[in-house]
Amino acid sequence: MLYHLFDYFDTALDLPGAGVFRYISFRAGMSALFSLIITITFGHHIINWIRRQQIGESIRDLGLDGQKAKKGTPTMGGLMLMAAIIIPTLLFANINNIYIILLLITTIWLGTIGFIDDYIKVFQKNKDGLAGKFKIAGQIGIGVIVGATLFFHEDVVVREFETPVSIEEGVVDTPAFRDLKVAKTTIPFVKGNELNYERLFGFLGDDITPYLYILFVIFIITAVSNGANITDGIDGLAAGTSAIIGLTIAIFAYISGNAIFSQYLNVMFIPNSGELVIFCAAFVGACVGFLWYNAFPAQVFMGDTGSLMLGGVIAVLSLTLRKELLIPVLCGIFVIENLSVILQVSYFKYTRKKYGEGRRILLMSPLHHHYQKKQIHEAKIVTRFWIVGILLAIITLATLKLR
Repeated sequence: MLYHLFDYFDTALDLPGAGVFRYISFRAGMSALFSLIITITFGHHIINWIRRQQIGESIRDLGLDGQKAKKGTPTMGGLMLMAAIIIPTLLFANINNIYIILLLITTIWLGTIGFIDDYIKVFQKNKDGLAGKFKIAGQIGIGVIVGATLFFHEDVVVREFETPVSIEEGVVDTPAFRDLKVAKTTIPFVKGNELNYERLFGFLGDDITPYLYILFVIFIITAVSNGANITDGIDGLAAGTSAIIGLTIAIFAYISGNAIFSQYLNVMFIPNSGELVIFCAAFVGACVGFLWYNAFPAQVFMGDTGSLMLGGVIAVLSLTLRKELLIPVLCGIFVIENLSVILQVSYFKYTRKKYGEGRRILLMSPLHHHYQKKQIHEAKIVTRFWIVGILLAIITLATLKLR
């Protein structure tokens, strides 16, 4: 909103200083700052309101140290995250941008699904929450919207330049270019690193390609969203990991939206994707600000309201920037947590069927509970997971200069 207001001040009224809103770096900084202010300054008011509504966490007895002490801790803190992402984005981003619209819809959509789940758990005292089939249906719904938009919307294009973009005497020389309406992505760690989905699925027929692409988008969003949800098991783990991932994606967004940097670093240039830096800044600011209250010992939990939304947003950001194949590395913590549950359950069922008794690979799943069972303090577990997350982010960024 402020973007359009100051654009009017600059172009119509020639107001001195109004042109600063044209700079992505300025708006991203303001977005992150406002996000931090919303979470840190107003966070305790929100927590007190949640506590007055008696929105406390119902803890299942898993036999973990310090678990019972968390009983009654306010949950639904994901509402703080949603506010800290949406408000700065509306203020500082160009809300006519298709990518911004898509991310705002994703934030509200998945946040609402998580809120309904938390509401059922807390107010209706049903520990199972929203039935899994309804969660999946909601994730499929947003997957269809995102997939169809990215495949069909006329503003979602990739730009190719006939000659390199150059700067001479401070003036950017933009050569002739063409905008391609093509569904392609980046293959990490491979020379000539582009994959065209239309060619990949083309042998099945052009008519079926959009449906296969949308199914792939649904899988990505569902997997990452559920991965973040599973990771949100101990204080600060999901929020801190998401902040690291969000900052990494912000770097990709800035490069992908800059004609010079994208060519120099061999990154696909996506027109108007630079606007996503403002959203990413709000996202990172929200996660860091939330850690002010969610770090051990947590004063508030994000609940499914936050965790489902964070994972879904990360997935959609990766898809819009054509970096979804980097998710197994960038979101490695989410992937490992997801796999730990899948392997544990599968192995238990297999051994019970074969030997008559179920056996376990881990002491408990997800993986972070395994380390808790080994009597490692949860603050140390979280810190180590963050370190691994930073290393995975560095590996992801190392793909930038691979030619």
